[in-house]
Amino acid sequence: MAIREILRMGHPVLRQRAEPVPVDALSSPALAALREDLRDTLADSGGIGLAAPQIGVSLRVALIDLPGGESRYGTLPRIPETYFVNPQIEILDPATAGYWEGCLSVPGMRGFVSRPQHLRVAAMDEAGKPLVHEFEGFAATVIQHEFDHLDGTLYVDRLASPQHLMFEAEYARYVLGEDPAG
Repeated sequence: MAIREILRMGHPVLRQRAEPVPVDALSSPALAALREDLRDTLADSGGIGLAAPQIGVSLRVALIDLPGGESRYGTLPRIPETYFVNPQIEILDPATAGYWEGCLSVPGMRGFVSRPQHLRVAAMDEAGKPLVHEFEGFAATVIQHEFDHLDGTLYVDRLASPQHLMFEAEYARYVLGEDPAG
């Protein structure tokens, strides 16, 4: 339908707890349009996840599309385009691991965040069918990052130290060891 503006840190919608989607709204044209807008906006951004509040819609809907394969985080599992409506997380193992996270709403920055690495998600899909999935490792981090948006939380709120926040160019140079000259 449309590529929407992605709200940036400082916009008040990003700090609000999103409203649950009523069951009777699941088949509404408005929710179908929201799903398409999330898909189009995510594809345009090159990201791997997007939550409705990031495009100014305070509803508990998130889209994850993790391509899988080799990455700087190791071998990632594929999470095909999946809409999560009214998701709930259950931590299955409290053991944590950290990753350098980025966010479409905090452009140009990376922050090191530790999160639990084994969880179960219960939600509804775009048709209202129940979804229950377990996620581990980086996929668990992606899920928690996107679902945080539904509670008005950004990854910068989860930093253990302000020293764990840096611009992407410095992240590439000093953490990844990439030469900025190419």
